[in-house]
Amino acid sequence: MSDAQLNERAWSFVEAKLAVNELLASRCAGIEGGGRVIDCGIPGDGAQEAGLFLARLTLCDLAEVSIVPGDGSETPFDRVFVKTSEPIAACMASQYAGWQLSIGDFFAMGSGPMRAAYGGEELFADIGHVEKAARVIGALETRQRPSAEVFDFIASKTGVEPQNITLAIAPTASIAGGVQVVARSVETALHKLHELGFDLSRVRAGSGSAPIPPTAADDLAAIGRTNDAVLYGARVELEVTGDDESISELGARTPSCASEDHGALFIEIFERYDRDFYRIDPGLFSPAEITFHNTDTGNEFTFGRLEPELLGRSFLE
Repeated sequence: MSDAQLNERAWSFVEAKLAVNELLASRCAGIEGGGRVIDCGIPGDGAQEAGLFLARLTLCDLAEVSIVPGDGSETPFDRVFVKTSEPIAACMASQYAGWQLSIGDFFAMGSGPMRAAYGGEELFADIGHVEKAARVIGALETRQRPSAEVFDFIASKTGVEPQNITLAIAPTASIAGGVQVVARSVETALHKLHELGFDLSRVRAGSGSAPIPPTAADDLAAIGRTNDAVLYGARVELEVTGDDESISELGARTPSCASEDHGALFIEIFERYDRDFYRIDPGLFSPAEITFHNTDTGNEFTFGRLEPELLGRSFLE
């Protein structure tokens, strides 16, 4: 990784994009008493590019992100492909939507490098990457425009002035929102491994892809489809070091099929638990298939499987 901190990397990336992309620049506006908001919930032309912009922002431009064709007749949907040689910094310290922002009647899941400036999640005690920043940038899954009060709250947690905060927003039920959520295939695998006690310092690189779902009519349906895209359609490959035994043992517990809640559409699971995320087996949140390449031994291990029938039900019904 370059010497630049995560927030500075992301800030430089965003400034460069705004300088050449007129559509994104036109969606960037200052908030009185706060910083800037970039509204990426763009309909029609430019929407997928806005989604790729969001994904690269949340990854601090430490990953390649592209849209690639589907796998054939069983999973024909275009996929978001991600590849990074800085998986912990890019995915865990930044991309993971681990900051729940609740300020008055405003609620959003926050991702991006502003999380590293906050450093309040327990995760950072394990992965490091907490930083002191002069300006911060993040992404929010919301259709509400953040107010000055939201900027003040983030400023109080990150130690920066409100005017030095940039927030990119998109609802889940938008093309850009869907793209940036399913760009989390590698991040989801790493988070599951962390929950299982795997030493993430052993992960040297990662790549993965997940299908882009059709844009849903509302955010609840979109949450269902984007989760299904990862749980039943994501394929991840990780380069790791160390012993084969731990990979074999923990690897079998990593894909979504290792969960007792696997096998139903996410919206069905969500309703089964009365729309309470915290009652769902946390082990469910993982890619459908994961391959480990042990660079020390040369051995390869693959666990899990794609579920084309469930994807078809989720995306086409």
